[in-house]
Parts: sequence; C-alpha cells; structure tokens
Amino acid sequence: MYKPLSQFLVILFLFIGTIGCNKQKNKIFYDSFSTNISLLGETMKTDSVMLRYPFRVRHQDSLAVIMDLHHPEYFYHAFTYPHFRPLFSFGKRGQAPNEILSAENFRLINGRMWGLDANKHLITNISMQDMCHPENAKETQLDKEIIRALDFTLYDDSCFIIPDYSGKYRFHVIDKNGNIRSSHGKIPTFKRKNENIALAQAWRSFIDYNPNNQTLAMVTQLGEVLEIYNLKDSTHIVKIGPHGEPEFNESGDMAIPSGIMGFSDIQVTDKYIYTVFHGRSFKEIAQQQQPIIDGGQYIYIFSLKGEPLYKYTLDHYIYGIDVNEKTREIYALDVNSNQPIVNFKLKH
Repeated sequence: MYKPLSQFLVILFLFIGTIGCNKQKNKIFYDSFSTNISLLGETMKTDSVMLRYPFRVRHQDSLAVIMDLHHPEYFYHAFTYPHFRPLFSFGKRGQAPNEILSAENFRLINGRMWGLDANKHLITNISMQDMCHPENAKETQLDKEIIRALDFTLYDDSCFIIPDYSGKYRFHVIDKNGNIRSSHGKIPTFKRKNENIALAQAWRSFIDYNPNNQTLAMVTQLGEVLEIYNLKDSTHIVKIGPHGEPEFNESGDMAIPSGIMGFSDIQVTDKYIYTVFHGRSFKEIAQQQQPIIDGGQYIYIFSLKGEPLYKYTLDHYIYGIDVNEKTREIYALDVNSNQPIVNFKLKH
C-alpha cells in the first residue's frame, strides 16, 4: 500500500535513530580485555605492626602510609618506601578534638597529607613531617548540604571533588572553605528512573583525579561501571562491563545490595586507569566456607578513554593499591593475611 512521503521520512528517521542508539550502547558496553595476565605477588614482611583491615595505601617519595579501618587505636600507619619498614602510627581513633571518628580516604600531595572524616564531616590536612602532631592539622568543615562524603580527591590545589549522594548529581566541586562551588553529572543508569538517595547509595563510587591530564575517574562499588570525566574539555565516558549496573532492592531511602561486589579502588596515572575488581555475588560471599576470603582477585587496567586493555588475575585477594609506573610495580593490600602488603611486578 502506498504511504505518504512524510510518513516514510518519519519511519526512516526512527530507524536511523535506533541504529544511532545501538551504536552508542555498543560503545558503552564491554565484555572482555585485550590481554589477560596471571600475576604472582611477593609478600612484604611487617611483623612489628599488626594491621587489622588495611584498606588504602599511598606513597610519596620515601614515605608510604596505610589506612587501617579496624585498628583499635590508630587509622594510619607510616612506613618507609619501597621496603615498608614501619615508622610510626598516627590518626588516633576517638571523638575528641584532633581525633578521628571515621577515616574514609586520604591523599599525599606536595608534602602534605589530606584525610576525610565522614562522621565529623570534615577534611583535614597536615604537613607530612608533622603527622604525629595532630594539633597542627588544618580543618575544612564541609557544607551541610553534602550528604555523608565517602570519598574525595584534590582538584586544582585549593578545591576538592566529592561524590554526590543525593541522587541529583554525580559529584560536587568543593572550595577551600568547604562550600559547594559547582555540581556536575548524572547517574548514568539505563534501568532506574527515580534519582533518589537509594540510587545514589547503590552507585557509591571510588574516585581518583590526575591533574596532569585532568582526568577524573569513578568506579562503582556494586556492579561493573567505570566513568571518566575529562575536566578540561568536559567530555564524559561511561563503560559498563559484563556484570552491568549496580543491582539493589530499595527500602525507603536505603539501597540493599543484591548483585555483585564490584570495584574497591582506583588510581589514574599519566597513562592508564588502574582498578581493583571483585566480581563475586553477595550470595557467593555469604555461602563461603571457612576461612572467609575478602577482597578482589583482579586488577583491571583501562586506557584514559575507557578502553579495557589488561586484566590481571592475582594470587591474592586485595582491596587497596598504590601504582608506581616508573618502577613498574603495584603495592596492594591483602586483608586476609597477617602480612597484608604484597608487591606485584607489572608485565604490560
């Protein structure tokens, strides 16, 4: 039957639009890595310091710091780098002034250490030479509109980037006084329409920023989603792996995880984006027999454009990493061991 030209054009445009959407989705989703490598680690001896749940590790020059979430007295422990000989512990746990209620993350930049205390709703910074004297730390109280900050990174020396947990945005830029200077992005979900606190909780992400290439990258704690923001040209890249978006059940304003444990750390270098990936379902984790294994067995490496390049399968289960591309090695934290610091030599 003859159809008017206008109707034919509408159908043609819809067809072209569908092809365009499919091409866009094909760019977003990935299912494999270019290279798969098995990697054996070397355990570092740290007998004089009992780390309970080491979560983050970073170094600058000859000093390394490990953040321990469950240590009964201190959140932070200083070591020599790269030999990891213990020096001292600091960041006393407690409610008093100059003590820490909850350590979420920390950064070592330009001779200073910056730390985030979510319960006290503030960021502190102190000279790395003065870390045993918390009374000399400077505090930045965060804007009351920020919902419980769970990660942060420095941006342009005097500002911070903090993920948003209201569901309205993806992250905030915070000025040196702790006030929201600007808010950016949306949660890139294909499955949920309601942008609320529960969705933001499920999409909790770990972040890192590299000022040399102005790249901000985020990975989800649940599911398998990587986001890359180039803060120079405002481009945004989303990459979703085989495990898909974070899965959860909504109960009021709470997100109850129901899918997999995803990423647990990320580092943006001048060349690549390094991530720690778990990939185990909560059902599998709950049904484990003794001894319980915690952490991720994979290091995923992406290009700065989000292309999946290298998948390392490790002989340890880890949480935090510190990448040194100059020496081509990664120091990682194995929470299952009494000797949790592991050295891996890169092979790519």
